[in-house]
Amino acid sequence: MNHNRAENRLLPKIDSEWFRNRILVLIVFIATVFALLGARLFYLQIIRGEHYRSLSTNNCLRKQRIEPLRGLIYDRSGRLLVDNRPSYDLRIIPNDARPLDQTAERLAGYIDMAASEIKSHVRKNRGPYGYAPVLLKKDINRDLMGILLARSYELPGIAIATNARRNYIYDPLAAHLIGYLGEITEKELSGGDHSHKRGGDMVGRAGVENTFESELSGTPGARIVEVNATGQVMRVIDREPAKAGHNLYLTIDFDLQKKAESLLTDKVGAVVAMDPDTGEVLAMASSPSFQQGAFVDGLSDKAWHALTTDPERPLRNKAVQGKYPPASTYKIVTAMAALEEGVMGRNTEVFCPGYMRFGNRIYRCWKLAGHGAMDIVEAIAQSCDVYFYQAGKQLGVDRIARYAKESGLGASTGIALAHEADGLIPTAEWKRRNVGVPWQPGENLSIAIGQGYNLVTPLQMAVLISAVANDGTFYQPKVMKQVSSVQGRSVKTLTPEPLGELPASDRSLEIIQKGLYDVVNKRHGTAYWHVRAEDVSISGKTGTAQVVGRREEPGPEGEKEEEERKRKYLPHAWFIGYAPSEQPEIAVSILIEHGEHGSSTAGPIAREMMLTYLNRKAAKAVLDAGENGE
Repeated sequence: MNHNRAENRLLPKIDSEWFRNRILVLIVFIATVFALLGARLFYLQIIRGEHYRSLSTNNCLRKQRIEPLRGLIYDRSGRLLVDNRPSYDLRIIPNDARPLDQTAERLAGYIDMAASEIKSHVRKNRGPYGYAPVLLKKDINRDLMGILLARSYELPGIAIATNARRNYIYDPLAAHLIGYLGEITEKELSGGDHSHKRGGDMVGRAGVENTFESELSGTPGARIVEVNATGQVMRVIDREPAKAGHNLYLTIDFDLQKKAESLLTDKVGAVVAMDPDTGEVLAMASSPSFQQGAFVDGLSDKAWHALTTDPERPLRNKAVQGKYPPASTYKIVTAMAALEEGVMGRNTEVFCPGYMRFGNRIYRCWKLAGHGAMDIVEAIAQSCDVYFYQAGKQLGVDRIARYAKESGLGASTGIALAHEADGLIPTAEWKRRNVGVPWQPGENLSIAIGQGYNLVTPLQMAVLISAVANDGTFYQPKVMKQVSSVQGRSVKTLTPEPLGELPASDRSLEIIQKGLYDVVNKRHGTAYWHVRAEDVSISGKTGTAQVVGRREEPGPEGEKEEEERKRKYLPHAWFIGYAPSEQPEIAVSILIEHGEHGSSTAGPIAREMMLTYLNRKAAKAVLDAGENGE
């Protein structure tokens, strides 16, 4: 009995400990479960909350991008050159297109893409959540759009996006100046300069389309829409409109630009026309040209290869990127240096027998019979090489180079176009550093007449002749006249920007201007027979730039190939000038590759350019006077 009582006293103690242990285990278990639930909730709501909120919202609401209209481009008179046309892009939303295999099979029956190609493209380009539209086809025609919309019930996830596509109205008019668009690259997207752009967007690739990309491109908008289970928009919840890009008014004159390009037909070269009192570019043409619309549509590899390997380089804007020996047009600089340095005076005469002996070499004049006694005005008018040989001999390369550089040659002008070339004005130090041999005295003669290492662009020569025309001020060339908003308010107006003064006195400029006048208007002038006009006085300078090259032996290709081989050794033809001579309103620079003679090839183009512009300007003045009742 005592044993039983002792046993009974131990039972409560044992039951109590067992119960406490069980409770403790249960508490730990419950705490662990709640901890796990809390951790999971923290993960879902905090760490992955944005992800699941996006998925939830996209079940019924979508944010759609609204593309901005790109700014329009006009000529100086307000003639529309570039606008935007409606374009329809076929897109697919991966999550709405389920089952993708079935949708791809059906869609392949309407477009020129295999089902496997569609599926591969979608899987490669789908976003992280599958709700971002994937572009399948750009710029589909209206017939295909109508068919796809009519069949939308069997093509879930298919969407037609309406965009504005660049339209070059007079393509390829002013192609090098206006430029073209191309698809943005991944490198550009990651660079941070195109914050509003996304993959597949177009950006300016050349010309003013490139230079003024930020002004033209605008800012995209957005809209929140409600969609059904197949991704079709049911209603618009909210909208933030896109902001259109600004419009550009170029300095070019449409009719003069058109004339320049027609005059370059079947030729390789460049034309630049400027207002000598402002630096505004009235026309800029480079030949051969290219179709701007082809870049918007997307060039094939074959077409791109053909453009980039064409020996005539159609993609190069020869007006600003082409580098050529200036030939006798450079005699303006040599004359300036000779007069200012006192090497030659107004009445200094040099006898030209048709050649000049220097050291053990004979340097010939272009006129083998010689010009006889020449003063500086006659030497400019008749382009006497011997006269300028003598000037170059006394001046030396470094003094001539100083005047050339101070006249804007051998350096970019700062025009608002990409990839402008500098050219080259050599010095004795330049040759020693770059060629590795000393400057030779005989080279002074070649440099003085614009041969040797001298290289300039047609635009630089246009700036030079404009400065001579306006009595000494050279301006930065402008291609943009005004930037305006869609509503027509002026955002930015570009004003003339002087770059400096020619390194010449008024007297020296008068002498040079007289020589340039005689080039065209005196019977012995080099441009008299090809440039002189009855009603308008024209001044200018011809040039024939020798092309250095080894004459090859005739090949087996045939007569046509042999003619082409001979042509590439012909000299380049130059003419720079202005009109009217007394009060210049237009200055031009013409370069024709392998044109042979500046007077007969480049000169007539310059004449037509100047007369076209002045006649149109006079006609407009008469019309305006009539409207004002004068």
